[in-house]
Amino acid sequence: MSLGDRWAGHHIQQLTTPKVLAERAQSLGDKVFLNYLPDGRQLTYRDIDLMSNQLAHGLAKRGIGHGTHVACLMDNSPEQLLTYFALGKLGAVAVPLNTGSRGQSLQYLLSHSDAVALVVDDALWSNYAEVAAELDNIRQIVCLGADKAQIAARKTDIDVVDFADLYEADQSLPEATVSFNDPSYIIYTSGTTGPSKGVILTQAQCFLWGLSHAQAFGQRPDDIAYICLPMFHTNALQGATYNAIMVGASIALQKRFSASRFWQDIRACGATLTNLLGSMINILWSQPRDPADADNRLRMCMSAPIPDFGLEFEKRFGLRFIQSYSLTDFGPSHAYSLVEPLAKLGSCGKARAGIEARIVDENDFELEPGQRGELVLRHTMPWAHSQGYYKMPEATVKAWRNGWFHTGDVGVIDEDGYFWFLDRTKDAIRRRGENISAYEVEKVIMSHEAIRDVAVFAVKSEMSEDEVAAAITVKDQVELDHAGLIRYCQSQMAYYMVPRYLVVMQDLPRNSSQKVEKFKLRDWANEDLERLWDREKAGIVVKRG
Repeated sequence: MSLGDRWAGHHIQQLTTPKVLAERAQSLGDKVFLNYLPDGRQLTYRDIDLMSNQLAHGLAKRGIGHGTHVACLMDNSPEQLLTYFALGKLGAVAVPLNTGSRGQSLQYLLSHSDAVALVVDDALWSNYAEVAAELDNIRQIVCLGADKAQIAARKTDIDVVDFADLYEADQSLPEATVSFNDPSYIIYTSGTTGPSKGVILTQAQCFLWGLSHAQAFGQRPDDIAYICLPMFHTNALQGATYNAIMVGASIALQKRFSASRFWQDIRACGATLTNLLGSMINILWSQPRDPADADNRLRMCMSAPIPDFGLEFEKRFGLRFIQSYSLTDFGPSHAYSLVEPLAKLGSCGKARAGIEARIVDENDFELEPGQRGELVLRHTMPWAHSQGYYKMPEATVKAWRNGWFHTGDVGVIDEDGYFWFLDRTKDAIRRRGENISAYEVEKVIMSHEAIRDVAVFAVKSEMSEDEVAAAITVKDQVELDHAGLIRYCQSQMAYYMVPRYLVVMQDLPRNSSQKVEKFKLRDWANEDLERLWDREKAGIVVKRG
Protein backbone atom coordinates (compact mmCIF):
# COMPACT_ATOMS: atom_id res chain seq x y z
CA MET A 1 0.00 0.00 0.00
CA SER A 2 1.39 3.39 -0.98
CA LEU A 3 1.60 6.29 1.42
CA GLY A 4 -1.04 8.06 -0.62
CA ASP A 5 -3.41 5.13 -0.08
CA ARG A 6 -2.69 5.23 3.64
CA TRP A 7 -3.66 8.91 3.69
CA ALA A 8 -6.85 8.08 1.83
CA GLY A 9 -7.51 5.48 4.51
CA HIS A 10 -7.06 8.13 7.21
CA HIS A 11 -4.00 6.43 8.71
CA ILE A 12 -2.47 9.71 9.75
CA GLN A 13 -0.97 8.04 12.79
CA GLN A 14 1.54 6.26 10.54
CA LEU A 15 3.02 9.55 9.33
CA THR A 16 6.17 9.83 11.41
CA THR A 17 9.75 10.32 10.26
CA PRO A 18 10.97 6.85 11.33
CA LYS A 19 8.01 5.01 9.78
CA VAL A 20 7.87 6.92 6.50
CA LEU A 21 11.61 6.82 5.81
CA ALA A 22 11.78 3.12 6.67
CA GLU A 23 8.90 2.40 4.29
CA ARG A 24 10.51 4.44 1.51
CA ALA A 25 13.87 2.67 2.02
CA GLN A 26 12.18 -0.72 1.89
CA SER A 27 10.06 -0.01 -1.19
CA LEU A 28 12.46 2.20 -3.18
CA GLY A 29 15.87 1.11 -1.86
CA ASP A 30 18.53 2.09 -4.38
CA LYS A 31 16.53 4.79 -6.15
CA VAL A 32 18.36 8.13 -5.94
CA PHE A 33 16.51 10.49 -3.65
CA LEU A 34 19.03 13.34 -3.39
CA ASN A 35 21.45 14.63 -6.00
CA TYR A 36 23.60 17.36 -4.44
CA LEU A 37 24.75 19.42 -7.39
CA PRO A 38 27.66 21.39 -5.80
CA ASP A 39 29.77 18.25 -5.33
CA GLY A 40 27.90 15.54 -7.21
CA ARG A 41 27.02 13.42 -4.18
CA GLN A 42 24.01 11.17 -4.66
CA LEU A 43 22.09 9.54 -1.82
CA THR A 44 19.47 6.83 -2.29
CA TYR A 45 16.34 6.38 -0.23
CA ARG A 46 18.17 3.64 1.67
CA ASP A 47 21.15 5.95 2.25
CA ILE A 48 18.92 8.67 3.68
CA ASP A 49 17.26 6.24 6.06
CA LEU A 50 20.43 4.53 7.30
CA MET A 51 22.59 7.66 7.53
CA SER A 52 19.92 9.52 9.50
CA ASN A 53 19.82 6.51 11.84
CA GLN A 54 23.57 6.79 12.35
CA LEU A 55 23.28 10.51 13.05
CA ALA A 56 20.39 9.95 15.43
CA HIS A 57 22.50 7.52 17.48
CA GLY A 58 25.29 10.12 17.66
CA LEU A 59 22.88 12.85 18.74
CA ALA A 60 21.29 10.58 21.33
CA LYS A 61 24.71 9.82 22.82
CA ARG A 62 25.10 13.56 23.37
CA GLY A 63 21.84 13.94 25.22
CA ILE A 64 19.48 14.85 22.37
CA GLY A 65 16.17 13.09 22.82
CA HIS A 66 12.41 13.35 22.66
CA GLY A 67 11.30 16.97 22.90
CA THR A 68 14.83 18.46 22.76
CA HIS A 69 14.97 21.68 20.72
CA VAL A 70 17.92 21.83 18.33
CA ALA A 71 18.57 24.96 16.25
CA CYS A 72 20.04 24.51 12.76
CA LEU A 73 21.94 27.39 11.17
CA MET A 74 22.80 25.71 7.88
CA ASP A 75 22.84 26.31 4.15
CA ASN A 76 21.32 23.74 1.78
CA SER A 77 23.26 20.48 2.01
CA PRO A 78 22.67 16.75 2.46
CA GLU A 79 23.86 17.15 6.06
CA GLN A 80 21.15 19.71 6.74
CA LEU A 81 18.42 17.36 5.55
CA LEU A 82 19.95 14.38 7.36
CA THR A 83 20.02 16.42 10.56
CA TYR A 84 16.31 17.22 10.25
CA PHE A 85 15.49 13.55 9.69
CA ALA A 86 17.76 12.33 12.50
CA LEU A 87 16.10 14.70 14.94
CA GLY A 88 12.69 13.55 13.72
CA LYS A 89 13.62 9.93 14.45
CA LEU A 90 14.39 10.85 18.05
CA GLY A 91 11.22 12.86 18.50
CA ALA A 92 13.39 15.95 18.91
CA VAL A 93 12.38 19.32 17.46
CA ALA A 94 14.39 20.98 14.67
CA VAL A 95 14.49 24.78 14.65
CA PRO A 96 15.68 25.83 11.17
CA LEU A 97 17.13 29.34 11.21
CA ASN A 98 17.51 31.75 8.33
CA THR A 99 21.21 31.83 7.50
CA GLY A 100 21.05 35.60 7.18
CA SER A 101 20.15 35.94 10.86
CA ARG A 102 22.67 37.75 13.02
CA GLY A 103 22.91 40.19 15.89
CA GLN A 104 19.74 40.91 17.83
CA SER A 105 17.55 38.88 15.47
CA LEU A 106 19.68 35.73 15.81
CA GLN A 107 19.92 36.16 19.57
CA TYR A 108 16.13 36.36 19.79
CA LEU A 109 15.59 33.23 17.68
CA LEU A 110 18.09 31.13 19.62
CA SER A 111 16.73 32.31 22.95
CA HIS A 112 12.99 32.25 22.23
CA SER A 113 13.13 28.77 20.70
CA ASP A 114 14.60 27.27 23.91
CA ALA A 115 17.19 25.48 21.82
CA VAL A 116 19.78 23.68 23.94
CA ALA A 117 21.95 22.68 21.00
CA LEU A 118 22.99 24.25 17.70
CA VAL A 119 24.09 22.63 14.44
CA VAL A 120 25.97 25.26 12.46
CA ASP A 121 27.94 25.51 9.22
CA ASP A 122 31.50 26.63 9.81
CA ALA A 123 30.94 29.53 7.39
CA LEU A 124 28.18 30.78 9.71
CA TRP A 125 30.06 30.28 12.97
CA SER A 126 30.85 33.99 13.25
CA ASN A 127 27.11 34.80 13.25
CA TYR A 128 26.71 32.67 16.37
CA ALA A 129 29.96 33.91 17.94
CA GLU A 130 28.69 37.52 17.79
CA VAL A 131 25.85 36.71 20.21
CA ALA A 132 27.24 33.70 22.11
CA ALA A 133 27.92 35.71 25.27
CA GLU A 134 24.22 36.63 25.48
CA LEU A 135 23.00 33.04 25.31
CA ASP A 136 22.96 30.72 28.28
CA ASN A 137 20.59 28.13 26.84
CA ILE A 138 22.95 26.75 24.15
CA ARG A 139 24.95 23.99 25.85
CA GLN A 140 26.22 22.01 22.88
CA ILE A 141 27.28 22.86 19.32
CA VAL A 142 27.80 20.66 16.29
CA CYS A 143 29.93 22.31 13.60
CA LEU A 144 29.91 21.23 9.96
CA GLY A 145 32.98 21.96 7.84
CA ALA A 146 35.48 23.07 10.49
CA ASP A 147 38.84 21.34 10.85
CA LYS A 148 39.98 19.64 14.05
CA ALA A 149 42.09 22.60 15.15
CA GLN A 150 39.12 24.98 14.83
CA ILE A 151 36.90 22.60 16.75
CA ALA A 152 39.46 22.30 19.54
CA ALA A 153 39.92 26.08 19.75
CA ARG A 154 36.18 26.64 20.12
CA LYS A 155 35.76 24.28 23.07
CA THR A 156 35.44 26.54 26.08
CA ASP A 157 32.61 26.03 28.55
CA ILE A 158 30.43 24.71 25.71
CA ASP A 159 31.01 21.34 24.08
CA VAL A 160 31.77 21.71 20.35
CA VAL A 161 31.57 18.57 18.19
CA ASP A 162 32.63 17.91 14.62
CA PHE A 163 29.58 16.94 12.55
CA ALA A 164 31.46 14.00 11.04
CA ASP A 165 31.96 12.55 14.54
CA LEU A 166 28.21 12.19 15.03
CA TYR A 167 27.94 9.23 12.66
CA GLU A 168 27.82 6.01 14.66
CA ALA A 169 28.44 2.58 13.18
CA ASP A 170 24.98 1.43 14.26
CA GLN A 171 22.57 1.80 11.32
CA SER A 172 19.51 0.49 13.16
CA LEU A 173 16.61 2.73 14.07
CA PRO A 174 17.23 4.28 17.52
CA GLU A 175 14.88 3.33 20.31
CA ALA A 176 12.51 6.27 20.66
CA THR A 177 8.78 6.73 20.99
CA VAL A 178 7.77 9.06 18.17
CA SER A 179 4.15 10.04 17.62
CA PHE A 180 2.42 11.57 14.62
CA ASN A 181 1.39 14.56 16.75
CA ASP A 182 4.84 15.27 18.18
CA PRO A 183 6.28 18.66 17.18
CA SER A 184 8.83 18.09 14.42
CA TYR A 185 9.81 21.67 13.56
CA ILE A 186 9.52 25.16 14.96
CA ILE A 187 9.83 27.44 11.92
CA TYR A 188 9.95 31.18 12.45
CA THR A 189 7.87 33.52 10.37
CA SER A 190 7.79 37.29 10.56
CA GLY A 191 5.79 38.95 13.29
CA THR A 192 3.37 41.72 12.44
CA THR A 193 3.17 44.04 15.42
CA GLY A 194 5.59 41.94 17.46
CA PRO A 195 8.63 39.69 17.17
CA SER A 196 8.88 36.72 14.84
CA LYS A 197 6.62 33.81 15.74
CA GLY A 198 7.73 30.19 15.92
CA VAL A 199 5.20 28.03 14.09
CA ILE A 200 4.83 24.46 15.38
CA LEU A 201 4.68 21.77 12.68
CA THR A 202 3.94 18.21 13.75
CA GLN A 203 5.47 15.04 12.33
CA ALA A 204 2.25 14.19 10.48
CA GLN A 205 1.68 17.67 9.09
CA CYS A 206 5.04 17.75 7.29
CA PHE A 207 4.16 14.61 5.32
CA LEU A 208 0.56 15.70 4.79
CA TRP A 209 1.88 19.01 3.40
CA GLY A 210 4.03 17.09 0.94
CA LEU A 211 1.20 14.76 -0.01
CA SER A 212 -1.17 17.71 -0.52
CA HIS A 213 1.28 19.25 -3.00
CA ALA A 214 1.88 15.96 -4.79
CA GLN A 215 -1.82 15.24 -5.20
CA ALA A 216 -2.86 18.80 -6.08
CA PHE A 217 -0.30 19.11 -8.87
CA GLY A 218 -0.19 15.55 -10.17
CA GLN A 219 3.42 14.86 -9.26
CA ARG A 220 4.88 11.48 -10.20
CA PRO A 221 7.60 9.03 -9.09
CA ASP A 222 9.65 9.88 -12.20
CA ASP A 223 9.76 13.59 -11.35
CA ILE A 224 12.98 15.34 -10.39
CA ALA A 225 12.50 18.52 -8.35
CA TYR A 226 15.23 21.16 -8.64
CA ILE A 227 15.57 22.98 -5.31
CA CYS A 228 17.56 26.20 -5.01
CA LEU A 229 15.38 27.90 -2.40
CA PRO A 230 16.61 27.56 1.20
CA MET A 231 15.54 24.52 3.18
CA PHE A 232 15.11 26.56 6.34
CA HIS A 233 11.79 27.65 4.76
CA THR A 234 8.67 25.56 4.19
CA ASN A 235 8.66 26.26 0.44
CA ALA A 236 11.72 24.12 -0.24
CA LEU A 237 11.35 21.73 2.71
CA GLN A 238 7.70 20.82 3.15
CA GLY A 239 6.67 22.13 -0.30
CA ALA A 240 9.33 20.35 -2.39
CA THR A 241 11.32 17.81 -0.38
CA TYR A 242 8.51 16.15 1.55
CA ASN A 243 6.28 15.79 -1.52
CA ALA A 244 9.15 14.08 -3.37
CA ILE A 245 9.29 11.60 -0.50
CA MET A 246 5.55 11.04 -0.59
CA VAL A 247 5.48 10.10 -4.29
CA GLY A 248 8.90 8.43 -4.36
CA ALA A 249 10.44 11.07 -6.61
CA SER A 250 13.93 12.64 -6.54
CA ILE A 251 15.33 16.05 -5.68
CA ALA A 252 18.33 17.88 -7.15
CA LEU A 253 19.64 20.26 -4.51
CA GLN A 254 21.65 23.42 -5.11
CA LYS A 255 23.07 25.64 -2.37
CA ARG A 256 21.22 28.76 -3.52
CA PHE A 257 19.68 30.46 -6.54
CA SER A 258 21.99 31.76 -9.28
CA ALA A 259 20.57 33.24 -12.48
CA SER A 260 23.71 32.42 -14.46
CA ARG A 261 23.69 28.80 -13.29
CA PHE A 262 19.95 28.12 -13.13
CA TRP A 263 19.24 26.74 -16.60
CA GLN A 264 22.54 24.89 -16.70
CA ASP A 265 21.54 23.10 -13.48
CA ILE A 266 18.03 22.40 -14.76
CA ARG A 267 19.40 20.69 -17.87
CA ALA A 268 22.21 18.85 -16.11
CA CYS A 269 19.99 17.24 -13.48
CA GLY A 270 17.03 16.59 -15.80
CA ALA A 271 14.62 18.51 -13.57
CA THR A 272 10.91 18.26 -14.32
CA LEU A 273 9.72 20.48 -11.45
CA THR A 274 10.97 23.57 -9.67
CA ASN A 275 9.72 26.31 -7.34
CA LEU A 276 10.52 29.98 -7.94
CA LEU A 277 9.66 33.29 -6.32
CA GLY A 278 8.46 36.37 -8.16
CA SER A 279 11.79 38.18 -7.92
CA MET A 280 13.66 35.15 -9.29
CA ILE A 281 11.32 34.97 -12.28
CA ASN A 282 11.93 38.65 -13.00
CA ILE A 283 15.68 38.05 -12.92
CA LEU A 284 15.47 35.05 -15.27
CA TRP A 285 13.16 36.91 -17.63
CA SER A 286 15.61 39.82 -17.88
CA GLN A 287 18.51 37.58 -18.95
CA PRO A 288 19.57 37.76 -22.63
CA ARG A 289 17.53 35.44 -24.83
CA ASP A 290 19.15 32.18 -25.85
CA PRO A 291 18.01 29.74 -28.58
CA ALA A 292 18.34 27.01 -25.94
CA ASP A 293 15.94 28.70 -23.47
CA ALA A 294 13.29 26.02 -23.95
CA ASP A 295 15.79 23.15 -24.03
CA ASN A 296 14.82 21.59 -20.72
CA ARG A 297 12.58 18.88 -19.23
CA LEU A 298 10.59 21.17 -16.93
CA ARG A 299 6.90 20.39 -17.13
CA MET A 300 5.82 22.69 -14.32
CA CYS A 301 7.18 25.61 -12.33
CA MET A 302 5.55 26.77 -9.12
CA SER A 303 5.53 30.55 -8.88
CA ALA A 304 4.41 32.96 -6.20
CA PRO A 305 3.06 35.05 -7.78
CA ILE A 306 2.67 34.28 -11.50
CA PRO A 307 3.87 37.44 -13.28
CA ASP A 308 1.89 39.50 -15.77
CA PHE A 309 4.17 38.17 -18.51
CA GLY A 310 3.49 34.58 -17.38
CA LEU A 311 2.26 33.29 -20.76
CA GLU A 312 5.28 34.77 -22.55
CA PHE A 313 7.60 33.22 -19.93
CA GLU A 314 5.96 29.83 -20.40
CA LYS A 315 6.43 30.00 -24.16
CA ARG A 316 10.03 31.21 -23.99
CA PHE A 317 11.20 28.57 -21.52
CA GLY A 318 8.93 25.71 -22.55
CA LEU A 319 7.17 25.14 -19.24
CA ARG A 320 3.85 25.64 -17.47
CA PHE A 321 3.19 27.67 -14.34
CA ILE A 322 1.40 26.32 -11.31
CA GLN A 323 0.65 28.28 -8.16
CA SER A 324 0.15 27.40 -4.52
CA TYR A 325 -1.24 29.41 -1.66
CA SER A 326 0.52 28.13 1.46
CA LEU A 327 1.35 29.68 4.80
CA THR A 328 3.89 28.45 7.32
CA ASP A 329 1.33 29.46 9.95
CA PHE A 330 -1.30 27.08 8.54
CA GLY A 331 -0.08 24.93 5.66
CA PRO A 332 -1.15 24.63 2.01
CA SER A 333 -4.74 25.56 1.17
CA HIS A 334 -5.16 26.40 -2.54
CA ALA A 335 -3.68 25.13 -5.80
CA TYR A 336 -3.68 26.31 -9.41
CA SER A 337 -2.63 23.21 -11.34
CA LEU A 338 -1.93 22.30 -14.95
CA VAL A 339 -5.58 21.35 -15.53
CA GLU A 340 -7.03 24.72 -14.50
CA PRO A 341 -8.60 27.04 -17.12
CA LEU A 342 -6.21 29.55 -18.67
CA ALA A 343 -8.66 32.29 -17.72
CA LYS A 344 -7.81 31.61 -14.06
CA LEU A 345 -4.05 32.07 -14.55
CA GLY A 346 -2.87 34.46 -11.84
CA SER A 347 -5.26 33.13 -9.22
CA CYS A 348 -4.13 30.91 -6.35
CA GLY A 349 -6.54 28.25 -7.55
CA LYS A 350 -9.26 26.37 -5.72
CA ALA A 351 -9.24 25.07 -2.16
CA ARG A 352 -7.51 21.70 -1.93
CA ALA A 353 -9.02 18.47 -0.67
CA GLY A 354 -9.87 18.76 3.01
CA ILE A 355 -9.74 22.58 3.08
CA GLU A 356 -12.61 24.91 3.86
CA ALA A 357 -12.02 28.51 2.79
CA ARG A 358 -14.07 31.67 3.21
CA ILE A 359 -13.80 35.38 2.57
CA VAL A 360 -15.09 37.25 5.63
CA ASP A 361 -15.62 40.81 6.78
CA GLU A 362 -14.05 42.44 9.85
CA ASN A 363 -16.58 40.64 12.09
CA ASP A 364 -15.93 37.22 10.53
CA PHE A 365 -19.20 37.05 8.60
CA GLU A 366 -18.89 35.32 5.23
CA LEU A 367 -19.08 37.51 2.12
CA GLU A 368 -20.59 36.73 -1.24
CA PRO A 369 -18.41 35.55 -4.18
CA GLY A 370 -16.47 38.43 -5.67
CA GLN A 371 -16.57 40.54 -2.51
CA ARG A 372 -13.25 41.68 -1.05
CA GLY A 373 -12.37 40.52 2.47
CA GLU A 374 -9.97 38.44 4.58
CA LEU A 375 -9.27 34.80 3.71
CA VAL A 376 -9.92 32.41 6.60
CA LEU A 377 -9.20 28.68 6.55
CA ARG A 378 -9.75 25.44 8.39
CA HIS A 379 -9.03 21.76 7.70
CA THR A 380 -11.50 18.91 7.84
CA MET A 381 -8.80 16.39 8.86
CA PRO A 382 -6.95 16.32 12.19
CA TRP A 383 -3.26 17.27 12.43
CA ALA A 384 -3.16 18.56 8.86
CA HIS A 385 -2.41 22.17 9.79
CA SER A 386 0.19 23.92 11.93
CA GLN A 387 -0.36 23.86 15.68
CA GLY A 388 -0.04 27.50 16.63
CA TYR A 389 2.81 29.72 17.80
CA TYR A 390 5.44 28.55 20.26
CA LYS A 391 5.12 30.32 23.62
CA MET A 392 2.61 32.79 22.14
CA PRO A 393 -0.83 31.59 23.28
CA GLU A 394 -2.52 34.95 22.82
CA ALA A 395 -1.32 35.22 19.21
CA THR A 396 -2.46 31.64 18.58
CA VAL A 397 -5.95 32.30 19.97
CA LYS A 398 -6.24 35.53 17.98
CA ALA A 399 -5.19 33.83 14.74
CA TRP A 400 -7.72 31.01 15.29
CA ARG A 401 -10.67 33.05 16.56
CA ASN A 402 -14.13 31.66 15.86
CA GLY A 403 -12.62 28.34 14.82
CA TRP A 404 -10.98 29.62 11.60
CA PHE A 405 -7.38 30.51 10.90
CA HIS A 406 -7.15 34.18 9.91
CA THR A 407 -4.54 34.58 7.18
CA GLY A 408 -4.31 38.37 7.30
CA ASP A 409 -4.48 38.29 3.49
CA VAL A 410 -7.15 40.14 1.56
CA GLY A 411 -8.70 38.76 -1.61
CA VAL A 412 -11.81 37.48 -3.31
CA ILE A 413 -13.19 34.03 -4.06
CA ASP A 414 -14.92 34.18 -7.43
CA GLU A 415 -18.12 32.42 -8.44
CA ASP A 416 -16.09 29.38 -9.58
CA GLY A 417 -14.31 29.00 -6.24
CA TYR A 418 -10.92 30.42 -7.28
CA PHE A 419 -9.07 32.58 -4.74
CA TRP A 420 -7.44 35.80 -5.97
CA PHE A 421 -4.93 37.43 -3.64
CA LEU A 422 -5.17 41.22 -3.48
CA ASP A 423 -3.34 42.63 -0.46
CA ARG A 424 -2.07 42.06 3.07
CA THR A 425 -3.67 43.45 6.21
CA LYS A 426 -0.66 42.52 8.32
CA ASP A 427 2.17 44.91 9.07
CA ALA A 428 4.61 42.56 7.36
CA ILE A 429 6.89 43.08 4.40
CA ARG A 430 7.71 40.47 1.77
CA ARG A 431 11.02 41.04 0.02
CA ARG A 432 12.37 38.51 -2.49
CA GLY A 433 10.69 35.59 -0.82
CA GLU A 434 11.47 36.60 2.76
CA ASN A 435 8.81 37.73 5.20
CA ILE A 436 10.13 40.65 7.24
CA SER A 437 8.78 41.90 10.53
CA ALA A 438 8.55 45.70 10.51
CA TYR A 439 8.57 45.50 14.30
CA GLU A 440 11.96 43.75 14.39
CA VAL A 441 13.56 46.22 11.98
CA GLU A 442 12.16 49.10 14.03
CA LYS A 443 13.52 47.58 17.23
CA VAL A 444 17.06 47.52 15.84
CA ILE A 445 16.88 51.03 14.40
CA MET A 446 15.55 52.39 17.70
CA SER A 447 18.61 51.00 19.48
CA HIS A 448 20.85 53.33 17.41
CA GLU A 449 22.04 56.31 19.41
CA ALA A 450 20.85 58.92 16.90
CA ILE A 451 17.24 57.78 16.52
CA ARG A 452 14.26 59.27 18.34
CA ASP A 453 11.48 57.41 16.51
CA VAL A 454 11.02 55.18 13.45
CA ALA A 455 8.34 53.58 11.33
CA VAL A 456 9.26 50.79 8.91
CA PHE A 457 6.95 50.03 5.98
CA ALA A 458 6.83 48.43 2.55
CA VAL A 459 7.21 50.28 -0.73
CA LYS A 460 6.90 48.99 -4.26
CA SER A 461 9.84 47.22 -5.86
CA GLU A 462 10.90 46.92 -9.47
CA MET A 463 11.61 43.23 -8.74
CA SER A 464 8.01 42.50 -7.60
CA GLU A 465 7.00 42.14 -3.97
CA ASP A 466 8.34 44.83 -1.60
CA GLU A 467 11.34 46.88 -0.58
CA VAL A 468 11.96 48.00 3.00
CA ALA A 469 11.66 51.70 3.86
CA ALA A 470 12.15 53.48 7.18
CA ALA A 471 10.83 56.91 8.13
CA ILE A 472 12.95 58.32 10.94
CA THR A 473 13.01 61.18 13.37
CA VAL A 474 16.39 61.95 14.96
CA LYS A 475 17.34 63.33 18.33
CA ASP A 476 17.91 67.07 18.77
CA GLN A 477 21.12 68.49 17.33
CA VAL A 478 21.84 65.22 15.52
CA GLU A 479 22.41 64.87 11.79
CA LEU A 480 21.79 61.36 10.54
CA ASP A 481 24.63 59.49 8.83
CA HIS A 482 22.55 57.40 6.43
CA ALA A 483 25.37 55.06 5.47
CA GLY A 484 26.36 54.65 9.11
CA LEU A 485 22.82 53.62 10.04
CA ILE A 486 22.81 51.03 7.25
CA ARG A 487 26.10 49.58 8.51
CA TYR A 488 24.63 49.41 12.01
CA CYS A 489 21.52 47.62 10.72
CA GLN A 490 23.65 45.12 8.82
CA SER A 491 25.49 44.22 12.01
CA GLN A 492 22.27 43.64 13.94
CA MET A 493 19.85 41.93 11.54
CA ALA A 494 19.62 39.58 8.58
CA TYR A 495 20.89 41.11 5.34
CA TYR A 496 17.48 40.92 3.65
CA MET A 497 15.89 43.00 6.46
CA VAL A 498 18.21 46.00 6.05
CA PRO A 499 16.19 48.98 4.74
CA ARG A 500 16.86 50.12 1.21
CA TYR A 501 15.14 53.49 1.65
CA LEU A 502 15.46 56.04 4.46
CA VAL A 503 13.71 59.33 4.98
CA VAL A 504 14.24 61.76 7.86
CA MET A 505 11.08 63.56 8.98
CA GLN A 506 10.23 66.14 11.61
CA ASP A 507 7.38 63.97 12.93
CA LEU A 508 5.68 60.73 11.95
CA PRO A 509 1.99 60.87 10.98
CA ARG A 510 -0.19 59.59 13.83
CA ASN A 511 -3.88 59.10 14.52
CA SER A 512 -5.78 60.21 17.61
CA SER A 513 -4.53 57.12 19.46
CA GLN A 514 -0.97 58.15 18.64
CA LYS A 515 -0.43 55.12 16.39
CA VAL A 516 1.70 55.76 13.32
CA GLU A 517 -0.39 55.84 10.16
CA LYS A 518 1.85 53.74 7.96
CA PHE A 519 -0.63 53.76 5.09
CA LYS A 520 0.05 57.49 4.72
CA LEU A 521 3.80 56.87 4.65
CA ARG A 522 3.38 54.10 2.05
CA ASP A 523 1.15 56.22 -0.19
CA TRP A 524 3.45 59.26 0.08
CA ALA A 525 6.61 57.25 -0.64
CA ASN A 526 5.16 55.26 -3.54
CA GLU A 527 4.07 58.44 -5.29
CA ASP A 528 7.73 59.31 -5.79
CA LEU A 529 10.48 57.07 -4.41
CA GLU A 530 13.01 59.71 -5.48
CA ARG A 531 12.04 61.58 -2.31
CA LEU A 532 13.75 58.90 -0.23
CA TRP A 533 17.45 58.24 0.29
CA ASP A 534 18.28 55.01 -1.58
CA ARG A 535 21.25 52.95 -0.40
CA GLU A 536 21.53 51.25 -3.78
CA LYS A 537 21.91 54.60 -5.53
CA ALA A 538 24.43 55.54 -2.85
CA GLY A 539 26.48 52.52 -3.91
CA ILE A 540 26.11 50.63 -0.62
CA VAL A 541 26.04 46.87 -1.08
CA VAL A 542 24.51 44.77 1.69
CA LYS A 543 26.14 41.37 1.46
CA ARG A 544 24.64 38.05 2.47
CA GLY A 545 27.36 37.18 4.98
